[in-house]
Amino acid sequence: MSLPRCGMPDITATPNPNPNGLSSSPENYSYFPGNPKWRKFNLTYRVTSNPPNVAVSMNDLRQALSNAFNTWRQNNSFTFNETTGLSDIVAGFQRLSHGDGSPFDGRGGVLAHAFAPQDGRVHFDADGHSNDSNAVMAPTYAGVRRNLRQDDKDGLNNLYGFQN
Repeated sequence: MSLPRCGMPDITATPNPNPNGLSSSPENYSYFPGNPKWRKFNLTYRVTSNPPNVAVSMNDLRQALSNAFNTWRQNNSFTFNETTGLSDIVAGFQRLSHGDGSPFDGRGGVLAHAFAPQDGRVHFDADGHSNDSNAVMAPTYAGVRRNLRQDDKDGLNNLYGFQN
């Protein structure tokens, strides 16, 4: 877990001082500079078309996003609805230098990056996955389903004022 998971750096050297007393220990969540947040709770998302030769189908990406948004929705007041038009969040696969100032490094490195709320871009590295279904880097696999940890919930509560 010492390798980067995404192209945007985590800030974990200084834990959050837990100003709201949300739990008994300091938090490890961090925010983008200036603590930007969504100004509404009903968010829309859309999936952009894939570049050629991507191991993940558009339907698989839609399903993965739907599952992830459902996990988030269960833990706060946000709702997420897919649309084909203008949207708050735009997700899709990209390759190498793709115009956002944060180029991907190809296979074996950074897998994804996302931008702060109000920007809403979420990019996945089209070359960071394997077509081998047995590989660790396979685009989909059956296994542990991740749930939000208390620290994730506390970060949302701190930023938006949600109650557990």
